Amino acid sequence: MQEPGDLFAAAAQASSAAGEARPADVPPLAVRMRPRTLEEVLGQDDVLRPGSPLRRLIEGAGGTAGPLSAIVWGPPGTGKTTLAHLVAAAAGRDFVELSAVTAGVKDVRTVIDAANRARDLYGRQTVLFLDEIHRFTKAQQDALLPAVENRLVILVAATTENPSFSVIAPLLSRSMLVTLQPVPDEDVAALIASAVTDARGLDGAYTVDADATAYLVRLAGGDARRALTSLEAAAGVAEDALTLGEDRADKLPITLEHVEQAVAHAAVRYDRAGDQHYDVASALIKSMRGSDVDAALHYLARMLEAGEDPRFVARRIVIAASEDVGMADPTALQTAVAALHAVAQIGMPEARIILAQAVVHTALAPKSNAAYAGIGAAIADVRAGRGGPVPVHLRGSGYAGAERIGSGVGYVYAHDEPDAVARQQYLPDDLQGDTDYYRPTDRGFEARLQERWRWLRERLGRGLDSTP
Repeated sequence: MQEPGDLFAAAAQASSAAGEARPADVPPLAVRMRPRTLEEVLGQDDVLRPGSPLRRLIEGAGGTAGPLSAIVWGPPGTGKTTLAHLVAAAAGRDFVELSAVTAGVKDVRTVIDAANRARDLYGRQTVLFLDEIHRFTKAQQDALLPAVENRLVILVAATTENPSFSVIAPLLSRSMLVTLQPVPDEDVAALIASAVTDARGLDGAYTVDADATAYLVRLAGGDARRALTSLEAAAGVAEDALTLGEDRADKLPITLEHVEQAVAHAAVRYDRAGDQHYDVASALIKSMRGSDVDAALHYLARMLEAGEDPRFVARRIVIAASEDVGMADPTALQTAVAALHAVAQIGMPEARIILAQAVVHTALAPKSNAAYAGIGAAIADVRAGRGGPVPVHLRGSGYAGAERIGSGVGYVYAHDEPDAVARQQYLPDDLQGDTDYYRPTDRGFEARLQERWRWLRERLGRGLDSTP
């Protein structure tokens, strides 16, 4: 059985000379650049820390009971297959790879039988890497149990779905659960730089412009395999772009335009740490405020395609739903808050649908900033020193001696009055009579509130000197 190191050595030997097309029998760049040692693995420092169960498994330390199997859960391109290869490389173990998409119980039993012979005849352990285990039925997963229980095979099962829901409990209890995280942007950038110079990769035949690297990193979204696949495609585009008969430079530059053509995806000019971040976010808010739903969806798309944190977008929508829609359509805030919570649980790419619903609701809703203007006016008065002592009858009276100093005396309990409205003073003396912070509009649901607002002012003896 071919060792992982042999695979990479063969790939390196088969790599084409600089500038020549990659032969069909040479593995893709993402395979050639697969880490061969723990030190080459990027972005998973937590699960590979010294002494961690996964590191001990990779290093061949299994303890008195032998090595445990592992369920590796994480997004695509985070190193699940790589870690399985590293586990196999330890202590000269045999490596067998199956995909739950195409394999069945018969294939699993064939592997187990071969593992039994390898152990009995040669004293070698077998690592079974089962990709997408969540696609196995309960019965198919049950077939793995005896071999895992007896440690006849070391199972490394990869899944992109929560194992608590997709892997049977007996198998989970016999394995350690390893959770991988998306590869950080800085590690993806380092991987791209390494792939450009490494003999297994592009072998120094190309250079990559800074904006092209930034776009590759953004496009990858934490998926190292996607970054390398896009880089390899961009190198091919750069090669094809040479004018017929033109001499090839020693190092062929890969530009942003080459990457765009390679992935058929226009780069979004957007700097999450600079002006574009605030300009596009501002445009989204102002488009929703202006009720232009198409413009609002455009700016939402720009933010999401640029890799903006969907939670940041959701927070902006919540603010707009209250500041610009307000009581003209109170359900807009409900939709926005629901979207905020849903996005945190769902994540991209599905979160785009949830955010789009909230944007459409907020953009199409009738608009009122009356509540926003009301709190602004009230704060302005407080900061200006207006607002005297709380009227005596409104003061707290739930303590001994309160009645002796007059606190709460004369307060009228609203629920004892007709329509539950008590005619008494609520504002401090210096604000009484001319204060109307909240001025409802005649738009949407707030038009109905305006009728009640007028009626309440009259019942409270506030009059209607100031009307909206």
